[in-house]
Amino acid sequence: MKTFIMQYALFVVIGALLVLALTGNLFSSSPVVLAVQLLAVALSIWARASFPTGSFRIDATPSAQTVIRRGPYRWIRHPMYAAALTLIWAAVLSHVSFWVVALGIVVAVVVTLRILFEERFLRERYPDYVVYAQGTKAVIPYVL
Repeated sequence: MKTFIMQYALFVVIGALLVLALTGNLFSSSPVVLAVQLLAVALSIWARASFPTGSFRIDATPSAQTVIRRGPYRWIRHPMYAAALTLIWAAVLSHVSFWVVALGIVVAVVVTLRILFEERFLRERYPDYVVYAQGTKAVIPYVL
């Protein structure tokens, strides 16, 4: 299970986004929902741009020698996961149906498990991650 989550969580998120898009459930006619989704995309781009050149990886084996503390990583440890969850749940809440909510729950569970496994890995690999984690929230600044 752990190996599956670690290797395929990104595909679950991308798959969910594709399913939502192809079924017309990704974007809303609400300007507020669209603004939230655009902010989520901007957060993801900002988080990606915060990595040192050549150190970004999709898997949980970072090549950076230290914990990244710049950009959105100053406030949240997992801004790209936060962005993905925000983008998907904005879509889910604007197109509520059984299967759309179920898809949102599956993504939330997979991302949560990925965060838990990744946190364990980062705590083992980087001794300063423990201190960093004490001062930042995992997904929602100042809350969670």
